Amino acid sequence: MSSAIKRLSDFAGHLLSAQPSATAAPAAGSVTDAAIEEFTHRHHIHQLSPTFFLWRAAQIEPDATAIYHKTANGKILRRSYQEAADRARGLAYFLRKHHLKRVGILSTNTPAFLESIFGIGAAGAVNVAINYRLKKEDITYIFEHADVDSIIVDAEFQSLLDEFKQKHPHVPLIVDTDTDATEGELSGPFDQAVLEGLIYDRENGSKGWAGLETEVKDEEGLIALAYTSGTTAKPKGVEYTHRSAYLAAVGNVIESGLNSWPARADRCHYLWTLPMFHAMGWTFPWSVTAVRGTHYCLRKIEYPEIWRLLKDEAISHFNAAPTVNTLLCADPNAERLPEPVRVTVAASPPTAHLFETMENLNLMPVHVYGLTETYGPITKGYHMPSWRELATKDKYAKMARQGHGFVVSLPARVIKTKMDEAGGWESNGEIVDVNKDGKEIGEIVFVGNICAKGYYKDAKATRKLFQGGVLHSGDLAVWHPDGAIQILDRAKDIIISGGENISSVALEGMLVTHPDILEAACVAVADSHWGERPKAFVTVKSGKQGQVTGEQIIQWAKEQSNISRFMVPREVEILDELPKTSTGKLRKNVLRDWAKGGQREM
Repeated sequence: MSSAIKRLSDFAGHLLSAQPSATAAPAAGSVTDAAIEEFTHRHHIHQLSPTFFLWRAAQIEPDATAIYHKTANGKILRRSYQEAADRARGLAYFLRKHHLKRVGILSTNTPAFLESIFGIGAAGAVNVAINYRLKKEDITYIFEHADVDSIIVDAEFQSLLDEFKQKHPHVPLIVDTDTDATEGELSGPFDQAVLEGLIYDRENGSKGWAGLETEVKDEEGLIALAYTSGTTAKPKGVEYTHRSAYLAAVGNVIESGLNSWPARADRCHYLWTLPMFHAMGWTFPWSVTAVRGTHYCLRKIEYPEIWRLLKDEAISHFNAAPTVNTLLCADPNAERLPEPVRVTVAASPPTAHLFETMENLNLMPVHVYGLTETYGPITKGYHMPSWRELATKDKYAKMARQGHGFVVSLPARVIKTKMDEAGGWESNGEIVDVNKDGKEIGEIVFVGNICAKGYYKDAKATRKLFQGGVLHSGDLAVWHPDGAIQILDRAKDIIISGGENISSVALEGMLVTHPDILEAACVAVADSHWGERPKAFVTVKSGKQGQVTGEQIIQWAKEQSNISRFMVPREVEILDELPKTSTGKLRKNVLRDWAKGGQREM
């Protein structure tokens, strides 16, 4: 062995023995290529975890405003990064003290929710945040399936855990009262847990964040389980890792422009219209913290309050589904803002008409697309300077496409598909790209850093998700010559009429250009002659109720729209409200049931 290799062997053995690694250091004189490889990689990298961002923010700008929130008792709460970091640290030590490793969260967008995301991560535990709008039995199923050993719950939703508590009386509930008090009569069990954790840290050497996991031992370990909606089957627990959550958060910083803000804001002012429980808030709890932005937390969506914050608090960014943006633009308080606000739009394909309406109010849309299985957004519709020369309609149509893969991922692809015996769509088995002609329809698939690890306790579903070595979306799209993808529909939402494929997305985009229509959703209904035909459910703008009929809309579609006659819906039903998920996505499974005569419950 050469003297250089011998010295490297001794040095590697010394360093490796000091590292928290499960791999034992090789004995001097028995160095292997693998040991040298491990050594050469360890000295210049660290294990990635987005929990690091809160500790870092508090180190750099401890007095910067981390949180703005109107509490359940009607008070305005402002909390600095030092205070938020201390509270997350206290929760982490509380969890460590009681050996709690799998922590559920049932809450709206509150400071406690945000602090819990970082506290749970710092404790080396797994976060299981779920939708508080689910039925009690679904909540019980998810928390049982996830093996939670504790639950942080907002006081408003505590009754939703009655069934779970009866079955699991020994699982502690840490109730947050969401007030402006951190101690005394108005504080609650969550605040007490934070205080207990801080005392525990002080009594055990005051290690602070150094005793927690801002740099985890294994970046491929779980940081969260994000559960799917489960509209057609039991919810699945999507496995999120520290590494991919970190990279997805950094991707959102870049792609949503979180490092830029209007002149009247001192930093990113991010408004929490998107539920934090939904795909971990698309990783924005970590993203906004990474740039030391201010989190404007909202207990619920109230459009007048959102407009107040947009005007008075210089909001610079928010994320929302097309339906949320549609209703926001239609609110009586809507007016053009003095400076642009960057709005990340996702959850369902937007229309060009919506983007034009938003820009007229200085709400500048950035369209992204993704799944729970991709940590939220994974593609972006990049705006090209050359589009400024296009006709208005053509420019906004390009902006509404799903675009290209994120900077931290690999390019999104569209692969060939076929129809199965049940009338659904499936992969051909081999992974072959469609032509980039904007015409051939295929399925969107992904490969890269921000694909989920798999489904918790469901190897069969995981194999199906990654069949052929790519993550399948189930969304049908075309691939344009410029490399941008464009969704036509979910596979189950394509309407096949007389052998022609009708995109419900395209049909909805046409209907909302009607001067009186606010929202539109189209589904297939059975037809004895054509097999299927489209039916449209719409809502109309304020003041237009009773002034427009379905028959008039159909006549307008035939005479004044630019769609083919076979796409024109034969029936249009006007509703007061369309059924939506908690994130504003249209519940087309409900509409399909209504179209068949099913019982109507919102």
